[in-house]
Formats: sequence, structure tokens, C-alpha cells
Amino acid sequence: MTDLLRLATAGSVDDGKSTLVGRLLYDTKSVLADQMEAVERASRSADGEPDLSLLVDGLRSEREQGITIDVAYRYFATPRRSFVLADTPGHVQYTRNTVTGASTAQLAVLLVDARHGVVEQTRRHAAVMALLRVPRIVLAVNKIDLADYDEGVYTRIAKEFRDHTTALGYSDDEVVTIPVSAKVGDNVVLPSERTPWYDGPTLLDHLETVPVAVPDEAAPFRFPVQTVIRPRSAELPDYRGYAGLVAAGTVSVGDEVVVLPDGQRTTVAGIDRFEGEQQSASVGESVVLRLADDLGIARGALLAAAGSAPEAVTEFTATLAWLHDKPLVPGRRLLVKHGTHTVQAMITGITDRLDIQTLDLDADPGTLEINDIGHVAITVAEPLPLDDYDVVAATGSFLVIDPQAGDTLAAGLVGK
Repeated sequence: MTDLLRLATAGSVDDGKSTLVGRLLYDTKSVLADQMEAVERASRSADGEPDLSLLVDGLRSEREQGITIDVAYRYFATPRRSFVLADTPGHVQYTRNTVTGASTAQLAVLLVDARHGVVEQTRRHAAVMALLRVPRIVLAVNKIDLADYDEGVYTRIAKEFRDHTTALGYSDDEVVTIPVSAKVGDNVVLPSERTPWYDGPTLLDHLETVPVAVPDEAAPFRFPVQTVIRPRSAELPDYRGYAGLVAAGTVSVGDEVVVLPDGQRTTVAGIDRFEGEQQSASVGESVVLRLADDLGIARGALLAAAGSAPEAVTEFTATLAWLHDKPLVPGRRLLVKHGTHTVQAMITGITDRLDIQTLDLDADPGTLEINDIGHVAITVAEPLPLDDYDVVAATGSFLVIDPQAGDTLAAGLVGK
């Protein structure tokens, strides 16, 4: 049984990200024969080689513009590991899509063009990964062939990027840099003889062997209630269960839990799945919990481990990644979606905004524009059981929604 790695890719326009993803799919034999034939027919490569980026940029609009627009999920596997790859856009106006792709990633692959080095969008993507607590980053210094396989070029870029990620809080063992040529194939799947000065792993070697941690696996138990199950059948006349996804931790029959936000306590009497009853459930499992007491629980409630339940609050501070082209202006009425519960809210103030280039905080900016990251104060109409994002990511994160249009305006993390 192979384990699973969720990764996201990001890079500036024309850094060759789509070609790199295409190369991974092609060299791991994850491409069907008819797909490859279609790519070869559509390929516009001047040297007659197939344009592997066409394996990724499948939308007609993307092909016409030569850029990736939407987040696309690719699935491939090797004998050592299975992969879910979120391929995110590179253009600055689609940075918000990068937030979506990186939100569940255990590792991020950032690309830079060896001829251009670390640019503003590289810094922005690294800041997004740090904001979302993506635990590991790979910097792929692409198009090393166009830089004549120059070790000095690679070393300079690697040092500049490591200085930036160190300032963002990453340690040396959490960041790996690899010189690659996605077009030629250097150090993507197979080692390259043209980089004798590089003795590290290929990109695929690293992806296959990097330690994988399941998000929130070791965190305290959290269970947002999705719906209440009442079959009302003759076989189960008194059945009442609470269905949802285990968002964090583990729960077992007999565990004491707290129902939030009202604070009622009870114990877990049973755990059901379609296949039958089970004694425990862990993060990522969709189950129905039966409780020992008949309580007034509805969709939007949160069941939490009794010994480590968060406090339900109506005022809190958070980090926001603003994703909408309509600027954030404090005082507007908005919606906050936390788990399965949506409440009316207002952002009462903006404390500061992150300068992507310097990583300094600009105090009292007054507003947040699209792609800005800042710290804000929020008031909600109903108490929300919020964890600090560093403690439990699932219940320490939320969305900000436009109440009229229904658009997602921002992704938020509780704490700083």
C-alpha cells in the first residue's frame, strides 16, 4: 500500500510550470497513448519534440494565451507513492487560485526561470505557502539549459530563495532547491550528466521520499456537524446520528465531547459508517456519531474533545489573504463561513499589511487590495469556536463571503 502526497505547483508566467508537470506525467508513464497522440498532433515545438505543457493546459483559452488560468488537479503514481498535484496559475491576477491549490498541500514546488531568478511573484508564492503553513517547499530552478548549466547561476538563485524562506520561518531541512530543465528532462525524473556539480536528488526522487504528515492527525478531535440523521423507520425508531467529516484528531466510542458553541457535554455512544459500526474514526473519515444524550444539535455545531475544546468568541484577530478585485473596506457587512456554520460578520479594522518584497508589515493600511495579505479584527454575530490555526488548521481557518453575490472574498487564518 503506497502512501499519498498532496503537492501544489506555482511559478511566474513562462517559468515552464506546465511543461514540468507534463514532464512528470510523461516520464512516470501517467499519460494514456491517445492523450500523447493528441499532444503530438497539437504540438507547436520548433524542434519537433512534443510540447508537454499541452498535457496540462487543456483549456482552449489557456492554450491560446499560453498561461495556466485555473487550478487543475492531476493524479499520478509510482511504485513508491501516489500523488495528487494541484497545478496553480502563475499570473499575478490569479494568485487567489494559488491559495486554493495550496490550502491542502503537504509540499509546494515553486518554479523560477534560471535566467530571471527570484522575482516578486516567487516571493509572493512563498509568502502564501508560509501563510498556509505548507510544511515543505521545493524550488525548481528551471530552464537551467538556457543558462548553460551554470553552477554559479544556480547557487546565487538558491541562496537568495533560502534567505527569503528563512525570513518566512522555514528551516534549512524544509526547503530543497533542484536545478532542472523541464523541456529536456534534466533532474526531473532522471539525474542529468550536464549538472555534475549537483549531487542532490531529482525532483521525483525527492517527491517519493520526503516525509509525509497527515494534516491535523495529531491535533485534538474536531467534528463539524454536517447534518442530523433521523431515518424514522420501523427498524430504527429512535435513531439519531450526527453526520460529518472528522476534521482533526481521532474519536472513539466512550470519549467525552463538548458540543460548541453552547458547551453541552456528552459521550460518544457509537460510530457508524455505511459498512457498519466501528470503534473509532480519524481525520478525513466521513462518519455518523451517536451520542449518549439527546441534545439539541443542528448543522453548524462543532463536537470537540472535552479536554481541549476551543472557546467560542464573537471578536477575534486573523490573517487574511484578500482574493477579490473589490477592495476590503472596514465596516462592510460580510459573512464568515467556519466549518459548516455561516454567520454574519464585520471586519472592524485592518492592523497591517504584509510587504511581499521586504516582508515588513505596513501599519494601518486602510484597505486590502486583491492578493494582499494582512492582519484584521473581526466581529461576528454569533459565537464561533475558533482554534489557533497553528494548533488545529481545520477549525482555525475560515472564508469571508460577499452576502449579496455569494463570492468568496478572502481566506482567513485565526491568529498571526
